[in-house]
Amino acid sequence: MAAKLRKGDKVVVLAGKDKGKQGEIQSVDPKAGKAVVEGVNVAIRHVKQSQTEQGGRQPKAMPIDLSNLAIVDANGKATRVGFREEDGKKVRFAKTTGDAI
Repeated sequence: MAAKLRKGDKVVVLAGKDKGKQGEIQSVDPKAGKAVVEGVNVAIRHVKQSQTEQGGRQPKAMPIDLSNLAIVDANGKATRVGFREEDGKKVRFAKTTGDAI
């Protein structure tokens, strides 16, 4: 099945403690059905100091379920994603506006 949400997409959170927040997808794990979104579902992790990086308490974006995310359309609102063929290629489009993503 084709991916409705991909790395680099701007999304909005639909449910959970970060409901309403927007961010860009940094990575997607399709097998687990989760994605890491910049600035969303942030947890504090204790990192041991190494030669390359400073140790201490550092914020880290944790994965969030794909069902709790929706892509943002041109108007800045949450939309569902559909698929259609244009010039022999399968493209994603926003259901609200009909624009290709």
